[in-house]
Parts: sequence; structure tokens; C-alpha cells
Amino acid sequence: MAGGVVLSLGNLSTQYAWAFVGLSVTEVITASITVVIGTTLNYFLDDKINRAQILFPGVGCFLIAVCLGSAVHSSNAADNKAKLKGAGYSPTLNGAITNEELRNLEKGTGIIEEAKAGTAEFLLELEKRRAIKVFGKSTIIGLSITFFAGVCFSLFSPAFNLATNDQWHTLKEGVPHLVVYTAFFYFSVSCFMIALILNITFFYLPVLDLPRSSFKAYINDWNGRGWALLAGLLCGCGNGLQFMGGQAAGYAAADAVQALPLVSTFWGILLFGEYQKSSRRTYVLLFGMLFMFIVAVGVLMASSGHRK
Repeated sequence: MAGGVVLSLGNLSTQYAWAFVGLSVTEVITASITVVIGTTLNYFLDDKINRAQILFPGVGCFLIAVCLGSAVHSSNAADNKAKLKGAGYSPTLNGAITNEELRNLEKGTGIIEEAKAGTAEFLLELEKRRAIKVFGKSTIIGLSITFFAGVCFSLFSPAFNLATNDQWHTLKEGVPHLVVYTAFFYFSVSCFMIALILNITFFYLPVLDLPRSSFKAYINDWNGRGWALLAGLLCGCGNGLQFMGGQAAGYAAADAVQALPLVSTFWGILLFGEYQKSSRRTYVLLFGMLFMFIVAVGVLMASSGHRK
């Protein structure tokens, strides 16, 4: 249940981090932090069944990917600022938008013409669509939220490991350990309850200058809710498979599931227009970040062992 709590906190934090840092960088940084902390904890909890001479160089590669991810974010933010200044806009615009424009944007029509990805106009249109306005905000805010999410994600797998293998000997002698499926049930219930409490709280006590809402408004608004339900279904399946793999081959090696940022980068660049028309420096850093991440995932998978 403790694992469900930190996973729910991490998931909610990433929703805010994406607005500040972008999908690709958020996923790489959170996944890398998850591996650096979580894999190390799982290695010792699993009685070192993974090969340390392979595992920890992989962890080092993830650490390098974290540093490169931070550099990508800073470089891209500088690129965006230069684009806005070059087009005669102020990078500290608050992104104000009228109710009529907002309704048209939600319907996919009219007042604001579709801009090409990577242009100053595209950045302005994106800012106006955002619930969380990021123009003029410090990059430290986004990175801080991202790092917090990564720490939360790094703890749910070790917590699940403890639940199924009882390395701390909290059960009385002769009492069988929780099987993966039973532990996953309590994990999921805990995650759901915390998400419900936090989201309802933020309806009435919003953060980061967001407008107030209500539970009634949430129930009545089903715009995009199908995508959210699909995301939850995929997340649940992924978590369940990760835990089954961890029980079989060691939870440290099962953290190879953190390859998910490679898919997220595909979505971010091709569908959401991230890093379009950026500087050469940003592209070099982005390539370096993804390369180190791919190497790290491969090394992590190679370190897998077999539970006795």
C-alpha cells in the first residue's frame, strides 16, 4: 500500500512536470532517477541476485542521462526564449486568453490559426492552451517537480519487493508471503484512494495559479476522459507485468521497464512538436540523452539473474 501511495504522488507530479519540462525530458529524468535509486535498493533487497559488475555501470549511464536531460531542458528553454524575442514577443507573457477563444480551442476551431511546430506562434498557441502557464516561470520549478516525481517512482518497486519477499522479516515464522497478485491488488487500491483524495483536494485548493474547480464539474466534463481511462489501463498492465518480471528475474533487472521514455520521446517529437526548429546544441544533447538511456536499459537487462 505504501508503494501505491508513492506511485500516485509520482503520477500526479508528472502531470505538472510535463507542462514545464516537456514530455520527453520529464520521462527520461524521472525514469533515470527511478533506476538510480530504485535499482540500487532492489539489488540489495534481492540478495544481490543481479550481476553487480554489469548492473552498476548501467546505473551510472542512467545518472549521465539525468544530467543530459537537465541540460536539454535548459537549452530548449533558451531556444524558445530566443524564438519569442526574434518574433517580437515577450517571453514573460502570461498567456491570457478569453473564454470564447478557449471554447474554440477546445472544439478545435477558429480564432487562433494553426501554427507550424517550432515557431514562436506555435509556442504562444501552446501556452494559451495550457492549464498551467509556464512563460516567465523559472526552469527550476519544472526540474524540481520532475526530480520529486522521480524519487517517488524510485520507491514503489522496492516497497512492492518488500511486500512479496519480506526481507525485513515482519511476518511471523510459517506465515506465507504475499503473492504478486495479492500484493498488486492492495497496491492498486492504495494508489486509487490517494489519487482520488489528492485530485478532489486540488479541485478546491489548486496550485500553480490554476483556476478552482469542483467534483460536480469533473463529473460533467468528459472531454478527453477516454484517453485518461486508456492511460490508466495501460499503466496498470505495465505495473503488473513489471512486478511479475521482478519476482522471476529480480526487481533490479525488471526496472528495465523504464525504457518507456523512448516511446514518450517518439510521441513528444512527432505528435506534440517538441524540439522542432531547435538549436544544434539542443539536438546534440537530446541525442546524447537518448543514446545513454538506450545503453543503460540494455546493460540493465543484461544484469538479470534468477531468484532461488
